[in-house]
Amino acid sequence: MSAWLGIDAGNTGVKALLFDDAGRELACAHRDTGGHSPEPGMVERDIGRLRTDLADLVRELLDKSGLQGRDIAGIGTSGHGNGLYLLDAEGGPLAAIQSLDSRTAGLVEEWTAAGVGEAAAAICLQRPWPSQTPALLAWMARHRPQVLARAAHVLMCKDLVVHALTGQVATDITDMGGAGLLRLPENRYDDGLLEIYGLGGVAAKLPPLHWPTDRVGTVSAEAAARTGLAEGTPVVAGFFDVVASAVGAGVTRPGQASIILGTWSINQVVVDAPLDGVFMATGIAPGRFLSMENSATSATNLEWLAHHLLAQDTRRAGGSAFALADALAAAAPAKADGPMYHPYLYGAAGDPSARAGFFGLAGWHDGGDMVRAVFEGVAFAHLAHVEKLLAAGARLRGITVSGGGARSPVWPQMIADVLRLPVKVAAQA
Repeated sequence: MSAWLGIDAGNTGVKALLFDDAGRELACAHRDTGGHSPEPGMVERDIGRLRTDLADLVRELLDKSGLQGRDIAGIGTSGHGNGLYLLDAEGGPLAAIQSLDSRTAGLVEEWTAAGVGEAAAAICLQRPWPSQTPALLAWMARHRPQVLARAAHVLMCKDLVVHALTGQVATDITDMGGAGLLRLPENRYDDGLLEIYGLGGVAAKLPPLHWPTDRVGTVSAEAAARTGLAEGTPVVAGFFDVVASAVGAGVTRPGQASIILGTWSINQVVVDAPLDGVFMATGIAPGRFLSMENSATSATNLEWLAHHLLAQDTRRAGGSAFALADALAAAAPAKADGPMYHPYLYGAAGDPSARAGFFGLAGWHDGGDMVRAVFEGVAFAHLAHVEKLLAAGARLRGITVSGGGARSPVWPQMIADVLRLPVKVAAQA
């Protein structure tokens, strides 16, 4: 039988899945590949480890499924948007900055005061923000000029996966559009936009631009030896992960909306023309765009809670910290005097200095109340973004919820309650 391999490289891990021709999942494997913080506000990862984990993951998946490399008909990828990944001319790693990084907050403030944001938004329909790729490139030019000078390739996260599999350098319109590096709605690079950012010298480092489904290479002999895949297996350009989630959930027609309960709070609607005044827009197909309101305020809060506050209880009881969180949140009744939680571990939209916190705690509240507050705080953060989309003129004709948080038996219902709208949970969320 033939199968199709999908690889998703997110901020916290890499997942690989096999599907049959009917789209049924055959096998899945995952590796935690979270980053590290060398200084406050900085979040980076090790490209060498990412490449090793990728190879090990694919081998594990093939072993688990019982399939051979020759059974894989083609490979598609997705990865977190923005951040910054730099390779030298030989493919050696120079920088790997994730989209949770906020080192450029001061630079973005300078740009805003100088009118750079408005000038850029007139072209790319996105204002600079701290984890945005152009802002990180400008930070590198100012603080690590020798690294940027050595860089031959400016890539997005999923482009690293494509490079590891094929040796080819390529990217797609969804990632580069979402990074504020394309003229929209034309979906092309723009020298004038780079000049606005002060990045005129970067143009030659940007990879060839493709539609997500374009074939950009085949599995190399070296990658075949590392992964167990067959040399020559086709690989397509791939998607910005939030776009992949929307398309995979069937959100492709104008008015259809996608909410992703993932590391980031992703709230997006399909439109014929990008909406003005929202956080981000990117093309997904000729004449179709996603307008988005996003921030790092979603399930990353639950991950922090699970790893730092529930880990000991989980070890005692066994099972999953996330399942424990679901049980505690479900058992805690909604209370008029319940504590509130601000989900700003990595800043808020428009305010990278914002921080998380519990408010209104009283002596009669317990751990379950605090866990429920985290779930509710994230739900209200999604509401704030959806309200901005509606204010910009979006007309929602159905909402599909996906992402790791959508597997919770509690969270999707909270989202529906807070939005006061029906939501559908994507299959295989």
